[in-house]
Amino acid sequence: MDTIGVVVNPIAGMGGRVGLKGTDGKVAEARQRGATTRAPERARRALEVLSREADDLTVYTAAGPMGEDAARDAGLDPEVVYDPWNDSTEGPPADPGEAETTAGDTRAAVRVFLERGVDLVLFVGGDGTAVDVAEVLEERSNETPMLGVPAGVKIYSSVFAVTPRDAGRIAAGFDAVEPREVNDIDEAAYREGEVRSELRAVVPVPVAPDVQSGKQVSSGSTESLAAGFAREIEDGRTYVFGPGGTVGAIEAELGIDASPLGVDVWRDGEVLARDAAEAELLEVLEDPATIVVSPIGGQGFVFGRGNHQLSPAVIERADEIAVVAAGEKLDAIDALRVDTDDDELDEELRGWMKVRTGRFTTRLVKVV
Repeated sequence: MDTIGVVVNPIAGMGGRVGLKGTDGKVAEARQRGATTRAPERARRALEVLSREADDLTVYTAAGPMGEDAARDAGLDPEVVYDPWNDSTEGPPADPGEAETTAGDTRAAVRVFLERGVDLVLFVGGDGTAVDVAEVLEERSNETPMLGVPAGVKIYSSVFAVTPRDAGRIAAGFDAVEPREVNDIDEAAYREGEVRSELRAVVPVPVAPDVQSGKQVSSGSTESLAAGFAREIEDGRTYVFGPGGTVGAIEAELGIDASPLGVDVWRDGEVLARDAAEAELLEVLEDPATIVVSPIGGQGFVFGRGNHQLSPAVIERADEIAVVAAGEKLDAIDALRVDTDDDELDEELRGWMKVRTGRFTTRLVKVV
């Protein structure tokens, strides 16, 4: 590979830890809640690996926080071919979280990349950014492959690498591509607890084991699993319930009015927080504490996809992590995965983990 186009959505993922479940149309509110940027740092991690492993590489990118800053921080010398601040006397903001970039800027940058004949479009963001890139490829009937560095709250599409560093390794050299799906969901419905996923495009993506699968809807009864978990509840222990239907079944068994796609905290029959952001979780957490999560169907992520409220600081406050999943769901997962933004914590979490699958049954599944 000789040329690559890099575009970063600098505000992608800002809504996650503050409990917004997405950033589309919610940037101002995310800032008010104290959100910080996620995408620029994850872009830098991917590009550091790319810089180290790729030879004689030409990098085209967009100005400032849309790619240039991360590329230079990673040791690359990119050529800026698109600048949304070209008409501004002040130029790009020093704080990427203040960047007022749009989907139109992402699309415009990708169009320039294609005009330059790049061999790969590497984008940093979530499903919404993936849609922007894919639709430009389709409008130009272009067969250039694309690859995502996961940085958004919603990452259901099968066009993303598992981690930023995996993205850098894959981008540095791949031998083949295959068609993969770009999906997006209605964020307004998602915030109300309903997942409405829509296929938006099918695009070429590098073939590599570290490209994630798309999210799959799992089947199988969770009733016995929920009953088994509920009968083992400990008095005095704080339970942090992550998003999803499997965990929601446990909450229902305990009589909790759950937030289907949020994070709830419960102890001794009392809901301490509902649909909580990271700051609220840290405020109400008390020892001993158990975090209850279920892997994303088809992908296997237990942390780092759709539950950014469960940040490294929150995870480290808990003395126990309980993973729950119906057997049918586990059958479609080759391993569990973590992507918490903290490399040391990810390494601590890797290894074999017990997963409750029924009232009395468990399986050992490897976290990779």
